[in-house]
Amino acid sequence: MSRIGNNPVAIPEGVTVEVKGNEVVVKGKLGELTQEFSAVEIKIEDSQVWVTRPSDSKDNKAKHGLYRALVKNMIEGVSKGWTKELELVGVGYRASNQGQKLDVALGFSHNIVLELAPECKVETISEKGKNPIIKLTSFDKQLVGQIAAKIRGWRKPEPYKGKGVKFVGEQLRRKAGKSA
Repeated sequence: MSRIGNNPVAIPEGVTVEVKGNEVVVKGKLGELTQEFSAVEIKIEDSQVWVTRPSDSKDNKAKHGLYRALVKNMIEGVSKGWTKELELVGVGYRASNQGQKLDVALGFSHNIVLELAPECKVETISEKGKNPIIKLTSFDKQLVGQIAAKIRGWRKPEPYKGKGVKFVGEQLRRKAGKSA
């Protein structure tokens, strides 16, 4: 029994949800998202979205909670938006942006330049005496997570000094170095 799938998703004001065949379309003030679905039924009743499954097969049970969570994330994205913050820990690590181009210096021979999708907004915060922060904002949770994971993958935090690209608030497992 899916506990997540059985809960309805509330539709806030200013958000419209439509079911067209096997596709859900969610529109809000920040943008529009679509998601295809299978093995479940999606109904809209009095400003709530209900996801039901036709049978208790393993595939249907798995997709029941999945599509409910995806619809919830879409509704929250077009109404509030999603934000991820990355912190660059290390001497000489810098980040800057010009519009949708992110320029990151992570100790390689050349800077890394990433051209971002127009749906994702980027902001870099560089204060003296503090680590640079890259702030990604979008209405698409999957897109923000994918871009943040790509940036983090360039220089993952290492366990001895903690240098690298980490999420703000992420707890790193630290190791003791060699003892003399």
